Amino acid sequence: MTIEFEETADPAGLEVHDPLEQRHLQIRTSEPVSLTPTESDEFPFPVDTSSPIETNELFFDQHFAATLHDETGQAVSNFDVGETASLEGGTQFIGLSAPIKLYVRVDCPGTIDIGLSSVRISFDGTETVELGARSPHDRPAGTITTLPDVDSIAEAVSMLPSALKTTSPERTWPTLRGHPPLIELGEELSVPSDIDRPSSDVKLIVPREYLAIYQATPLAFFLGATIETGERPRLETSRFERPLGSNGALGDEIANLLKRFFLLDCLARTEGIFQYDLLERSILEDELPFDLSETYDESLDVRLERFLDVPYELLEPHVPRWPLTAHVPDEPASIEVLPFVVNELGIVREARGQTPNTLPRPETANAGLVRSTTDYRSPSSFDERSTFVVPDVTDESIEHAWFGKNVPHNASKATIEAYQNQLVRDERNESIEILLVCNDVRMIDEHDILGDTYGIRDELPFEIHSEFGVESNRLASLLTDGGYDFLHYIGHATEDGIRCSDGDLDVRELESVDLGVFFLNACRSYEQGLALTRRGAFGGVSTYSDVVNEDAVEAGETMARLLNRGFPLRGALEIAQENTALGDQYLIVGDGSADIAQSDGGAPGLIELDRYDEDTFSFGIRTYSTKEFKLGTSTASDLESVADRHLTPGVTPATVVEDRPIHEYLTWTELPILTDGTLHWNDGIGPAILE
Repeated sequence: MTIEFEETADPAGLEVHDPLEQRHLQIRTSEPVSLTPTESDEFPFPVDTSSPIETNELFFDQHFAATLHDETGQAVSNFDVGETASLEGGTQFIGLSAPIKLYVRVDCPGTIDIGLSSVRISFDGTETVELGARSPHDRPAGTITTLPDVDSIAEAVSMLPSALKTTSPERTWPTLRGHPPLIELGEELSVPSDIDRPSSDVKLIVPREYLAIYQATPLAFFLGATIETGERPRLETSRFERPLGSNGALGDEIANLLKRFFLLDCLARTEGIFQYDLLERSILEDELPFDLSETYDESLDVRLERFLDVPYELLEPHVPRWPLTAHVPDEPASIEVLPFVVNELGIVREARGQTPNTLPRPETANAGLVRSTTDYRSPSSFDERSTFVVPDVTDESIEHAWFGKNVPHNASKATIEAYQNQLVRDERNESIEILLVCNDVRMIDEHDILGDTYGIRDELPFEIHSEFGVESNRLASLLTDGGYDFLHYIGHATEDGIRCSDGDLDVRELESVDLGVFFLNACRSYEQGLALTRRGAFGGVSTYSDVVNEDAVEAGETMARLLNRGFPLRGALEIAQENTALGDQYLIVGDGSADIAQSDGGAPGLIELDRYDEDTFSFGIRTYSTKEFKLGTSTASDLESVADRHLTPGVTPATVVEDRPIHEYLTWTELPILTDGTLHWNDGIGPAILE
């Protein structure tokens, strides 16, 4: 079973644990419970593990979005913060959008109380209820083998939509888009018998070129479409044809179509199984030339035809912040990257860019934030002009992942191995294992800060292990056999190795590493970070140039706090670069969606708060997608006076909120806060920053 249930005595209740994804969910009960884990068919939703328990109460000390479903699984209502609702008799299901998806099957009357930071489900007496849990971890259904020619590759990528659970508007929900099958080059085109493409008459006809096929693949996946090659590029259904690339920018047009169709299907799905208020709908609905309720029930080709009637300029400001743009080489080998990109509905661009004449040094990066000191962490030099490349497009997604050669600037360095490593990960320890290595006594301050930062969350089990002045053999052993979920290295590095007390350890000489995520906070650690992802790691942050020591300490603390709160690498680095002297000499290596811990109650976010006048504030929130809260998740701030349930990742418009609700809200949330241009950490004392 993917999910494990475990009884707990102090406090009484149980813990739900996902050992693959390192996700935990604690449930308190009034008395100890007895578990009988099974694989139940009593749920109209997919669950990995279930168990009946006897209790008169289920209590969660975090806030999760809750939905009531009838006996068929149809959503009946959603519950808002501060709401108390009664459960009628008969079979009902309560769905909780926690880091591990949980369903509660009840056959009796009861009450649901939704607080600012808790959810309570109670009954009049002791009743038997059944819990069902599902892991967010999804694996490819199989591997497609293809010849390297254009026609075979087009046929192979046309099988990726087999992972779609539906072609209704509900496919905008992440849980209804499975991981596409993998693709690898081989000596024949071979598709496993259990991989079936959805029945659809939608086609994408593109030029007979590798790049054109790759760019069309995410859109084809979302639409359940077939990709064919031809002289006249177009989107074709039984009802209409839409020319593509008439102005020569095929990639731009395909990207815009993907965003258009995705957003409008998100609006239409609010008339479906899960009916709820959505900020984007409230803004756009009156401007649309069709009725959303009526459109939800239409076939895919009818919906697409209606969606094409909406000017893209109207939609563009309200499209979710796209999580990923992948820059891939225009060559057959890039086909093996596509399933991982499509899994995030990433936009595909050619790995093409310019070689910069100069790159910013730490003294000039983030001008106004950098300190006057020039105490570097082991500075070195090499020919930057022959090494770096700036992608042609760097501003359409949170992360721009460069799969090409050379070192990207204003982008991450992605490796296919980092994605593959996560598919073969073993079950991890129940606790999140963190390794702090400090190899310079002059940098002990950063270590001490980190020791007080990682693992401060009571609801998650952390184990923090510190090492000082580590020798190269010892560090090699920690990397290869330690099984750590996260490495935070403090010290020195060069292109040729990580500095140890007896010399350098060159990770490129290791056969493999048993490591999840890393942060190599040292000068010139790029090559070593790249080697970690090639040998087993999922992803991390490295540097490609010199790092000022004082700035590195600030960077280390900021990244630690954000990762500890459940932000993925891409979100943590974006916030850190915007709000510290970090500079852009830090970059992600590997998979930017990798993380080390779950977020509290939903997608991680950054509160944007500024005083409007003496009694009010301007309030907004910026959210980031994670592996369990992917593109298309809906997120709200739980601030009662604000209707801001929006698509994630996204940024809500500023709303004027009175002083008292803000004070109360910040007392119960631990999201970081950006106010007056300064990043603050809200560790249960949020109102102090408002004085």
